[in-house]
Amino acid sequence: MLLFTLFLQAPALPVASTLGTANPVSMVMFFLFVAITMYITYWAAKKTKTGSEFYAAGRNISGFQNGLALAGDYMSAASFLGIAGMVATKGYDGLIYSIGFLVGWPLIMFLIAEPLRNLGKYTFADVVAYRLQQRPIRIVSSVGSLLTIAFYLIAQMVGAGGLIKTLFGLQYELAVVVVGTVMTGYVLFGGMLATTWVQIIKAVLLLSGATVLVILSLATFNFSPASLFQAVSEKYGEAMLSPGGFITNPFDALSLGLALMLGTAGLPHILMRFYTVPDAKAARKSVFVATGFIGYFYILTFFIGFSAMVLVGKPVIESIDKGGNMAALLLAEQTGGTAFLGFIAAVAFATILAVVAGLTLSGASSISHDLYVHVFKKGVSHEQGEMKVAKRATIALGILSIVLGLVFKGQNVAFMVGLAFSIAASANFPALLMSIIWRRFTTQGAVWSIATGAFLSIVLIILSPTIWVDLLHYPEAIFPLKNPALVSMSAAFLVGILVSLLKPEIAAAEKFESEKLRTYLGIGAE
Repeated sequence: MLLFTLFLQAPALPVASTLGTANPVSMVMFFLFVAITMYITYWAAKKTKTGSEFYAAGRNISGFQNGLALAGDYMSAASFLGIAGMVATKGYDGLIYSIGFLVGWPLIMFLIAEPLRNLGKYTFADVVAYRLQQRPIRIVSSVGSLLTIAFYLIAQMVGAGGLIKTLFGLQYELAVVVVGTVMTGYVLFGGMLATTWVQIIKAVLLLSGATVLVILSLATFNFSPASLFQAVSEKYGEAMLSPGGFITNPFDALSLGLALMLGTAGLPHILMRFYTVPDAKAARKSVFVATGFIGYFYILTFFIGFSAMVLVGKPVIESIDKGGNMAALLLAEQTGGTAFLGFIAAVAFATILAVVAGLTLSGASSISHDLYVHVFKKGVSHEQGEMKVAKRATIALGILSIVLGLVFKGQNVAFMVGLAFSIAASANFPALLMSIIWRRFTTQGAVWSIATGAFLSIVLIILSPTIWVDLLHYPEAIFPLKNPALVSMSAAFLVGILVSLLKPEIAAAEKFESEKLRTYLGIGAE
């Protein structure tokens, strides 16, 4: 995601390419995608009547389907355009981002997927609050979730406007309104069922498009990766195939890695997906399938990047976009012509639509399920009332996302993307993990952990070089690291542990024994 922000700042300067002009194939493919997904929404709307169906697709999504949808949620336009571009311009070091995005899956999701499915119902706050006091946990968890979603939404909406302006030649404002309206329709009428199938279709299109792109590219090298790497070496030197020099500060690299890996496990729209499957076994299968598809996808981006470096050329790529984020699209035009470029461009835009829909649904769930039911109604509410609030929250979030996209037009949103991952890693992940594995974790510990992680991640990134130097133009940053996760996440863990030890909560510790049965055996899971 961080790479995506580089793209947002890139000027649209087409060089020997149709990028930046209206592409009929792109238009047709995009509207075909919208038409198909709208029909799915109509179909899903007839099946979505209850809260379980709206929030969790009635828990009828299979492990394989959910794995594909998880992969769709994760394989954003940022990954496709950003990592391929990073490899095309920086060489081997671009792999750092591929690994960072991928490593968190098997490590974290295998640790969290099963307990999450067994303990929770609709949101990650269900898990944290399972044996703790409901109201304070729900309030602070909602704040953490909504902050993450808001900053993620801003980046996606501003990105959508910039992407359409570059790829389709349409107005930024029109693009933002179209994205906001269409994704609101997905969520409002089809709930999680429609959102899941939109993700599945998008994942299949993205994997198919990237595969074809790699096949067309490797055909130029007689399907020999060795020949491709030989061509890279001959044209740009051995250094392009070796690590080193890209990220110079080891603490920055460590902090970025922590945010990329552990932030994934704190993203509300990713965590919510584990409630759509029938049981913990399907949740584990989801992770297995998602990890396979995501790993395969990142391998493809590596080949796409190096192929673009040789076949398109670094000077051409960097003349259009210094961050290299148009590398994959330029390669598509180079190998498959304008029609293939149109297809790949439409797929890239569809990825944003799907991700925004997932974010909106998770935000609406947090408002209706956590705040409305457990805070305002003190846990006593009928399902119809909750559904009404969820749908109103969806409309409100849809309008808000459009307004934010328009307000932040042309702004550098690097800090918002960084904040989204940092807040997720710092505010949500420590409390979620400790609530699952630590018997002595308390309500006050959870509240202070979430509040510390959210507050520190926001303040430190404002004081970091990303904002303090790049945006506010001060000569030197107060906080030296570009990503604060190393400090803010560690502080969230530390504060959560200290507060829990200083003020023990006997009732919470006693409930931990019964919670373990449900966590590991699934006894009583919904």
